[in-house]
Amino acid sequence: MRVHRVAVLALDGVYPFELGIPSRVFGAAGERYEVATCSVDGTSVTTNSDFSITVEHGPELLRTADTVVLPPFDMSLLTREAPPGVEEALAAVRPGARIVSICTGAFVLAATGLLDGRPATTHWALADVFRSWYPQVDLDPDVLFVDDGSVLTSAGAASGMDVCLHLVRRDHGTAVANHVARSCVVPPWREGGQAQYIEHPVPEPSANGTSATRQWALENLRDPLALADLAEHARMSRRTFARRFNEEVGMSPGRWLTQQRLSRARHLLETTDLGVDDIAGMVGFATGTSLREHLHAAIGVSPLAYRRTFRGATGSRT
Repeated sequence: MRVHRVAVLALDGVYPFELGIPSRVFGAAGERYEVATCSVDGTSVTTNSDFSITVEHGPELLRTADTVVLPPFDMSLLTREAPPGVEEALAAVRPGARIVSICTGAFVLAATGLLDGRPATTHWALADVFRSWYPQVDLDPDVLFVDDGSVLTSAGAASGMDVCLHLVRRDHGTAVANHVARSCVVPPWREGGQAQYIEHPVPEPSANGTSATRQWALENLRDPLALADLAEHARMSRRTFARRFNEEVGMSPGRWLTQQRLSRARHLLETTDLGVDDIAGMVGFATGTSLREHLHAAIGVSPLAYRRTFRGATGSRT
């Protein structure tokens, strides 16, 4: 069996954890992969921690690679253009080789044009910046990784494990990927996507527009609030309220209410042992089934799976 060569291109400011993911995951697959690290000029690179890393290879390593992995680097170093030397280094990657980015690595691929017209992802916290800089990329910030054939992108930190395990599964099947996952003590496949990790802070209310009604709604989420109830509280007609609400919030009152109910439900799943039916009633969903359906539609996981991720299964009730 031919050994698959993986080249990891380390840039200044690299995150040490993510830099080590390819070697850890592919290395656990036995002699199927050969992993080596390089820099754009063959010299050492800084990390975002208090140490630097010496590498043994320069960009010539990329010419013989079957897969090139671009780990993330410190967010403070992000620019719209690719770091010096990167575009020239990536130009040496042979046709047919796979290119994989983790987290902020997607910014580099986008800056070099490799993501033009392609679907991609990156860390959810950087989605707005990414979209403004690279509108030609079809960004999906809700997923853990995107496989577009020869180019794969993944979200922040641990999603690098997800995409590398996915590649092992793609190359050698489920049994080998499961063996690698057990060796690394990680799940072979994570439910849902990035959406379950995104923070949605509630804006502070003000005295203008519909904000006072939004605050009132947050205090009464368990009640079956209709558009008429919201409009009456705001002392507006339903049509005027709906228009003003959309102008201020960017979505309809009904969609906003669903988001707030899900946000409250997620908080209760994380911080209490209440059953799903109890939580559903507290946040305004008619039944536990309704909460399960809305949560799965929003973030791709069940309440039980979400609770296990952010709280642990001990003492929880479904």
